[in-house]
Amino acid sequence: MNNSNLYFRTFLLLLAIVTVAFIWVLLPYYGAIFWGTILAIVFAPLHRRLLAKLRSRPNLAAFTTLMIIVLMVIIPLILITGSLLQEGAAIYKRLNTGELNLGAYFEQIMSVLPSSVHDMLTRFGVGDIFSLREKLSAGALQGSKFLATQAVNVGQNTFEFLIGLGIMLYLLFFLLRDGAQLARQSKQLIPLSDEHQQHLFRKFTTVVRATVKGNIVVAATQGALGGLMFWFLGIQGALLWGVLMAFLSLLPAVGAALIWVPVAVYFLVTGAIWQGIVLTLFGVLVIGLVDNILRPLLVGKDTKIPDYVILISTLGGLAVFGLNGFVIGPLFAALFIACWDLFPSAIRMNQEE
Repeated sequence: MNNSNLYFRTFLLLLAIVTVAFIWVLLPYYGAIFWGTILAIVFAPLHRRLLAKLRSRPNLAAFTTLMIIVLMVIIPLILITGSLLQEGAAIYKRLNTGELNLGAYFEQIMSVLPSSVHDMLTRFGVGDIFSLREKLSAGALQGSKFLATQAVNVGQNTFEFLIGLGIMLYLLFFLLRDGAQLARQSKQLIPLSDEHQQHLFRKFTTVVRATVKGNIVVAATQGALGGLMFWFLGIQGALLWGVLMAFLSLLPAVGAALIWVPVAVYFLVTGAIWQGIVLTLFGVLVIGLVDNILRPLLVGKDTKIPDYVILISTLGGLAVFGLNGFVIGPLFAALFIACWDLFPSAIRMNQEE
C-alpha cells in the first residue's frame, strides 16, 4: 500500500469520525435545525423575489423573509398550540371528574341502533357495549391526560423551547441568505453526474415544498373549517377537534371524516336532525372538497408518489421521528423512489465506462 493511498484512507476515517461527532453534538437541537432547513426551502422562492426587488441586498432580503415567516407561521403556531394545550387540560379535568362522559354518549348511540346492527357487531366480536364504552372512556381520558401533561411540560421547559426557537430563527436567517451558495457547494461533494444531482435535488425540494406548503395548508384549512362548524353547532372543545381533524387530514385515505362523521351520526340518532344534516352536508361538500380543490393547486403532480406510499411513510415517520416524521417520512420515501429511478441509468453509465 503506497503512502498516498494510506493518507487517503486515514483522511476518510478522520472525516467519518468528526462527522459523527458533529452530528452527535447537534442532536439535542436536531428539531430546530430540521425545521430551519425546511422553512428555508419552502420560503426560498419568496426570498428570491424579495432579493430582486431589494436590488440584491441579501441581509435585508433574508431579514424581511424571516419576519414574514415569524408573523405568518411562528406566532400563529405558538398561539394555537398554547390554546390547544389549555383546552386539552380542561377536557382532561372534566373527564377525570366525570362531568364529561364519552362512554355515556356512545351507549346512547348504541341504544337506538336496530337489533340487526347489534347482531353484526356481535359477529365481529365487538358486541360487548359496556366493554367498548369503558375502552372509549379510558382512551379519551388518556388522550386528554397527554395534552394536560404536555401543557405542564411546556411550562417547565420554556427556557429550552426559547433556545430551540432562537437557534431555528438564527439558522434560518443564514440559510435564506446563503442557501444558494450552500446548495452549489453541496452538489460538488456528491460524486454523481450533473443530471443525477439535478434529479435528486429537484425531487428533494419538490417533496419538501409539497409536504409543507401543500399538505399543511390543506390540513389547516380542513381543520379550521371543521373547528368552526363544531363551534357553530355548540360542540365543546371545538379547537381540539379542529386540530385533530387537521392532523388526520395529513394522512391520505383517512382524513378529517374520522372526527366529524361519528359526531354527525350521534346527532342523527339522538334526534338532533338539523345539526346532523348540516354537519354531514358541510363535511361532504366543504371539508371533503377542500382536498380536491386546494391540493392540486398547491402540490401539483410533481411528487408522483402513490397515496399508499405517502400514508405508510407518514405513519412510519411519525412513529420513528415523532411530529417531525410527517415531513421526514414522505421525504425518505421520495428519495428512495428517486434513487431507484436513477438506478438503470447509473448501470448504463457504469457499463459504458
